[in-house]
Amino acid sequence: MPETITGSTVPRRQLGRELRRLREEEARIPQVEAAKALDCSVTKLWRLERGELPIRTPDVKAMCELYGADEKTTEALTAIAPHTKAKGWWHDYAEIPSWFELYIGLEQAASSLREYHTDLVSGVLQTREYATAIFQRHPAQLADEEVERRVAVRMRRARLLTRLDPPAANFDIVLDESVVRRTVGNAGVMATQLRRLAEANELPNVSIRVLPINTELHGGALAGGSFTVLDFPARHEPTTVYVEGLTGALYLDKPTEAEGYAWAFSDVRAAALDIAASKDLFWSIAREYER
Repeated sequence: MPETITGSTVPRRQLGRELRRLREEEARIPQVEAAKALDCSVTKLWRLERGELPIRTPDVKAMCELYGADEKTTEALTAIAPHTKAKGWWHDYAEIPSWFELYIGLEQAASSLREYHTDLVSGVLQTREYATAIFQRHPAQLADEEVERRVAVRMRRARLLTRLDPPAANFDIVLDESVVRRTVGNAGVMATQLRRLAEANELPNVSIRVLPINTELHGGALAGGSFTVLDFPARHEPTTVYVEGLTGALYLDKPTEAEGYAWAFSDVRAAALDIAASKDLFWSIAREYER
């Protein structure tokens, strides 16, 4: 199967979402009963509907038949099935957790990303040394080879900032001031990372702002910390909110969820320094680290 820019993430989610809609809204069949009729486990059906697994064409036809889908709908959904097996570049890295593999696929397909970070620099902006220091602190005590593989994935993701085909997404990023003042690695690593942030702010599709540490209560605090809002080209995917933890992540795509986090980001962005002031701060703190 040839490698694609977005891999199978988007078609899996599109197909899974539509099959779930047919089951719940058209056929009104409980997931347990549907799994029994399809001769599969409830867990497998749940993962198929969430877009976590590829779906074979015969299985799509069987589900459409069970849910009473018309011929036109069945043809449209079975046409998507082969694309759920497409591979993206990240599939070559078997060590990537499945919950994060999903994010990489969505990140590749997004047209714009609104990110708020309270603890670390956004992954696509991290330098090799900064990323290495992070993975060396991993609670699983990763071997050097595994650290190198994870850093390689992070460096590959950075290409999103300057991708030409399809055009690079817009990145609107707000960093809490504590992010640029917290030492990761050592002073030299931080100085290089801050210069990287200042230089990235020159890209036409990238804006990086700093939220001053003395800012009053804001939407980011109410949201509970770091999050990313991903928007997609029309009809591809609903706006999705990504919230990452140490051992997993939440993917929120209900309209009310997306609207809540979009409000929180707008509130944070309004309170942040402008791009010019943020850039000056990056250079200033970089010089402090270099002393």
